[in-house]
Amino acid sequence: MPSIDLPTLLSRRASFLSFVKRRVDDRTLAEDILQGAYMRALENAHTRDLPNAESSVAWFYAVLRNAVIDHYRRRTSEASAMERWKNEFGDSEPAVPEPSTHDFVCGCIEHVLPQLRPSYAELLREVDLAEMPLTEFAERHQLSPGNAGVRAHRARAALRKALAEFCGACSLHACLDCVCKQPVHNAEAPGA
Repeated sequence: MPSIDLPTLLSRRASFLSFVKRRVDDRTLAEDILQGAYMRALENAHTRDLPNAESSVAWFYAVLRNAVIDHYRRRTSEASAMERWKNEFGDSEPAVPEPSTHDFVCGCIEHVLPQLRPSYAELLREVDLAEMPLTEFAERHQLSPGNAGVRAHRARAALRKALAEFCGACSLHACLDCVCKQPVHNAEAPGA
């Protein structure tokens, strides 16, 4: 028999949500944190020996405080990882989009993008081809900067693999001078 008064914890949901919202200032995030705390309470219900409902409530507020602290730690860690990633690989986002970029992109990319996972194709189109900053992509798609960076890395790796399968050796050595003669090429000869 659980020693945490779960019905009392559930009956005080509005108070708990208000407690978390004051600390994170985002209702959706507060809901997520509260749900995670309820899961933790269920997982630990049999390990706690709390004598009454008020003890359960006090314990749950401690769980909520720790959940909020963990959220801010993760966010700080993600920002730090993103900064290290940016320093390691440089800021690959051009300050001013180069409109002629598409003239130099291998036409095979448009053939292989639909074969990729839709979230990867979307990121490649918006970030790499349309030159949207990765941070803006992350905000627009409600991703953390760290998750967007990981998705970009995986999407580019998937694109490299798909191009290698589609084009062969020219994708590895001379994609800008692609000679695989696929019918989807949109590159024109200079001066045409």
